[in-house]
Amino acid sequence: MVDLLDPSNVITRLFNAQKYAEMYDYCKKLLENIPNDMLALQNISLSLIYLKKFDEAIDYCNRVLEIKNSDTYALKNKIFALESLKKYEQVIELCKQILSTNSKDIWVLNSMGLSLNELNRHKEALECYDTSLLIDPKDVTALMNKAISLSHLGNYEDAIGYYDQAQNIDSKLKELPLAKSRLFEKLGMTDEAFLAAQGILNKDMEKIKNEAKENKCSVFHQLCDNEFKKSK
Repeated sequence: MVDLLDPSNVITRLFNAQKYAEMYDYCKKLLENIPNDMLALQNISLSLIYLKKFDEAIDYCNRVLEIKNSDTYALKNKIFALESLKKYEQVIELCKQILSTNSKDIWVLNSMGLSLNELNRHKEALECYDTSLLIDPKDVTALMNKAISLSHLGNYEDAIGYYDQAQNIDSKLKELPLAKSRLFEKLGMTDEAFLAAQGILNKDMEKIKNEAKENKCSVFHQLCDNEFKKSK
């Protein structure tokens, strides 16, 4: 039987209900009784992050790290808070600390890459995303971030390819078609830019273009005709 009054269960209920202020108050009361209560320290920092009180969140993360300097939960909360404060150099150092003991932490690899992107260190960021994709080739976050890095470096064709891979894995991400479309426009590929904006995958574009050529119509009209036939 579940103990509803168990602190971990209370905190979980408050977090799931998005009652972050109440979660903060509850953890604060726990700390009044036991100042070094790790559960309370870790979760009070989490509540402060959701309350957008990032400096206070970092203070509580530091209290956890004084007790256990390798506590991954506290390190990741601190990373999130520092990202929100745009302190990217500090984020990178914390990411390196975690990766020194767990080189396959995909969340950390992506966080480090994003901070490197923010500092315009895109080639270094690519190394993070490549490592992440070696661990999980279907990591959509890494695929998208790699596309962004390649785009900043002017490598639009490869960037399109990584956006397309991400879209093939998760077609619900609305930002992917537009991101691909913008890069096709930069390459002067107007038909592809239009098709990309409609959510068409790269592998299907050539077929639609060839059909339009055979039917002596625009790509727009061919796509409309194809959609009409599907609806019938």
